[in-house]
Amino acid sequence: MSRKIIITCAVTGAIHTPSMSKALPVTPQEIADAAVGAAEAGAAIVHLHARNPKTGQPDQSPEAFAPFLKIIKQRSNAVINLTTGGSPTMTVDERVRPAAVYKPEVASLNMGSMNFAFFGMLGRFKTFEHEWERKHVENKDIVFRNTFADIEYVLNTLSGSGTRFEFECYDTAHLYNLKYFLDQGLVKAPLFIQTVFGLQGGTGAHPEDVLHMKRTADRLFGDQYVWSVLGAGRNQLPIAAMSAAMGGNIRVGLEDSLWAAPGRMAESNAEQVRLARKIIEGLGLEVASPDEARKILDLKGGDTLQV
Repeated sequence: MSRKIIITCAVTGAIHTPSMSKALPVTPQEIADAAVGAAEAGAAIVHLHARNPKTGQPDQSPEAFAPFLKIIKQRSNAVINLTTGGSPTMTVDERVRPAAVYKPEVASLNMGSMNFAFFGMLGRFKTFEHEWERKHVENKDIVFRNTFADIEYVLNTLSGSGTRFEFECYDTAHLYNLKYFLDQGLVKAPLFIQTVFGLQGGTGAHPEDVLHMKRTADRLFGDQYVWSVLGAGRNQLPIAAMSAAMGGNIRVGLEDSLWAAPGRMAESNAEQVRLARKIIEGLGLEVASPDEARKILDLKGGDTLQV
């Protein structure tokens, strides 16, 4: 099992806007099709956000998730991972509701507050179909709040559900925050740690940044964690290749990057999964199936999703 690499695909997210890419899924059917397509391409886990089907705005109401969750559960064996990050402008109570209602196998959990910015994309994307998009992208005043109280609130809200977490760490301080919760007994091994690189406001995407985060996690958690990486934008595949070469796991998807190659946008989430799979198999490693991922991460099973 140690040679099995888990691919997570984050299919839509809350950063990119519909005007940036026609491939970005917005409607429930598009999100469901994207998730199933990613799973068929080799993703063991699909990480899910919801959007308003008309405007494409992030929508964290549980009702927005139900239509695509039903389809994905019927058509795929993929591990379903629901966001508790939502959008950085939402309250923690809003963000945790879908996971609290549907009790997925995995939910994401951001492990610290940070400046959060994507105004740099205005250099490439000039025109927007919907009024909210420009305001969303150009905002330089976002603090993504994830205090100790917020994190504890999410952990306590989901404590009885059997849901495990994808701990998103944008900074070495977030690893130390996670260590605190481990020492307090509020989380348990194996910890699924997603280290995030290249997002403005978080740690960079230099190879030394990757090595530093990995060394820090090794020192804090030893054999108690499963490591994965997320590279934002053009960093997606280079960071994925570093992780795979070091025995780590990979997250791709249009939430994190709209690109498939320099100057070429991805046609789908599935295309990015296939590119990640080529990296893994080119290294002589194997892609984990959903059930193998469940075993590696000690998950409760897909039949427990309450939808």
